Amino acid sequence: MPLNAKIALVLDLVARAGRKPYHELTPQAARASYEKSASVLEIPAVPMHSVEDLDVPMRDGVAIRARLYLPVEPQWTEPLPALVYFHGGGFTVGSVNTHDALCRTFAHEAGCAVFSVDYRLAPEHKFPTAVEDAFDAYAWLHQHAAQFAIDPARLAVGGDSAGGTLATVCAVLARDAGIAPVLQMLIYPGTGSHQQTESHRRFAEGYLLDAPTVQWFFNHYVRDVSDRDDWRFSPLEGTRGAPDFHGVAPAWIAVAEFDPLIDEGVAYAEKLRAAGNAVTLVRYEGMIHEFFKLGAFVEDAGRAHRQAAQALREAFDAAR
Repeated sequence: MPLNAKIALVLDLVARAGRKPYHELTPQAARASYEKSASVLEIPAVPMHSVEDLDVPMRDGVAIRARLYLPVEPQWTEPLPALVYFHGGGFTVGSVNTHDALCRTFAHEAGCAVFSVDYRLAPEHKFPTAVEDAFDAYAWLHQHAAQFAIDPARLAVGGDSAGGTLATVCAVLARDAGIAPVLQMLIYPGTGSHQQTESHRRFAEGYLLDAPTVQWFFNHYVRDVSDRDDWRFSPLEGTRGAPDFHGVAPAWIAVAEFDPLIDEGVAYAEKLRAAGNAVTLVRYEGMIHEFFKLGAFVEDAGRAHRQAAQALREAFDAAR
């Protein structure tokens, strides 16, 4: 399929803006740039019944922020299901603020609470801090769900890009802890170790997420090259400590046709299926990485939002 016409226009506007790519910036400057631009083409923020920032304790004694979205007034007799969400940004940029509108959309469309996790970023916090923060936040919500009128038996995990990596790793860790989610919702997830697939070569330049930026993200995140062999960095290819993937939560995986990560997303879907897991793989033709956050300009992003929300609704209903 050809590149979507609206996506082509977005890429042209980005090129004309002449901004420095992230890999030419410091992490701090890249974060500021992403915070400023992340919401430019997003749909308007959907009103919520309540939005609350919480301090969530981690295993090392530090508290991180998580933002809880409740689309309706809580009813303790009818607790809400919840999506625990991890934002994208290469483990280096992004925050609960950059993904605020998207989380509100999921809460509204799926009729669930959303618990958006502000995990700690690299390079100040190297691998596996983000992984540990993700699982600790999920486990904390599971333990304290009743406090917020949330049903601990109906939790899902989700995330985009690096957040998708965290979500699928969290799904495995949660299975092992006996608190498995009902769904892992993975939006163009990163799952590979060394970015050597055909799609990484084909879309290395000119499609928003370029090859130097991918390596810039990961070089900030890993402690040394051996971390790329850890399954928590690369659930697709990592061999160090690799678990059995049988019996993890059903997966809904979205991939974009013109995304360097598409091949590893498809391969991860196949890996989960080979382990006996239920997987729905949706390929969005003509789309690029990050297209879920272009909903104000790209109509297909809205369709993708609705399909992701429908997958959540179906998983929550099946777990009643």
